[in-house]
Amino acid sequence: MTPPPRDLKQRVQDTLERLQQEVDAWVATASAGDDVPYLTPLSYLWEDGTLLLSTAGSTPAGRNLLANGKVRLAIGQTRDVVLVHGSTEAIPAAELDAATGDAFAARTGFDPRTLSTPYFYFRVRPDRILAWREENELAGRVVFRDGAWLAA
Repeated sequence: MTPPPRDLKQRVQDTLERLQQEVDAWVATASAGDDVPYLTPLSYLWEDGTLLLSTAGSTPAGRNLLANGKVRLAIGQTRDVVLVHGSTEAIPAAELDAATGDAFAARTGFDPRTLSTPYFYFRVRPDRILAWREENELAGRVVFRDGAWLAA
């Protein structure tokens, strides 16, 4: 049986909890010029309203993010999903402040600063966030737009 739809306030609260509790996301990027899509799983740290990812600059996702900085992330299951559309800021691993690097490593179990391969951190600033569980929540799935949660 399909549960009743959540109101916007509850959906925002559930989305914030999911962003804080989860650690992995499917990350979609596209190459510059020919817009060839690429999908990869990456771990993230939710911090100050942004998601922090890391990957080598030589990977398809790394190259795409360095070239155009546009990204979409999917967090959760098919019937309880959060989609984040955003833009990224690239930060070379050696330039990330120590406290943030330590927090990322503690949260994800992965510390790119210790690797010899050139890694970047990518700070994702959400432009839009959507969340829904079932078809009955599709109509109100946008919970964040233009830098603001739609229900405080």
